[in-house]
Amino acid sequence: MMWGNVPVAHYRKETQTDASGPASPAPPASAGAGHEPDARYTFANERTFLAWIRTALGLVAAGLAIVQLLPPFHGIRWGRHAIGVPLILLGAVVAVCSYLEWAANQRALRRGEPLRRSWLPQLLAIVIALVAVAAAMMALISG
Repeated sequence: MMWGNVPVAHYRKETQTDASGPASPAPPASAGAGHEPDARYTFANERTFLAWIRTALGLVAAGLAIVQLLPPFHGIRWGRHAIGVPLILLGAVVAVCSYLEWAANQRALRRGEPLRRSWLPQLLAIVIALVAVAAAMMALISG
């Protein structure tokens, strides 16, 4: 039985039974540059990209909701924009960077190279923490 150009038996052999659990897929073998990676890794990369896109859409939607629906802060006319606009911009940055990471990961998988470390979680945590601190400060000042 074949899956793509590789016999299914090939995929059954690529399992390991170490601390990561029984029958978990082994890391892709370096078959050389230009070889098609195991479909499981390609699909996992795609699912990760789609998760980042959902995060980006959530940030844009939250930013728009804050700007349009949040009641204005008393004495701080620009307060809603100071909270919502950074979230919208962060959503745009996450969308673009997630695509760039997806493409880089695909290239690395095809070449049998290690995947580079993502800096998106750190960026997301820092910007959201800063926006939360700004929102808390404005809530305290206007209240």
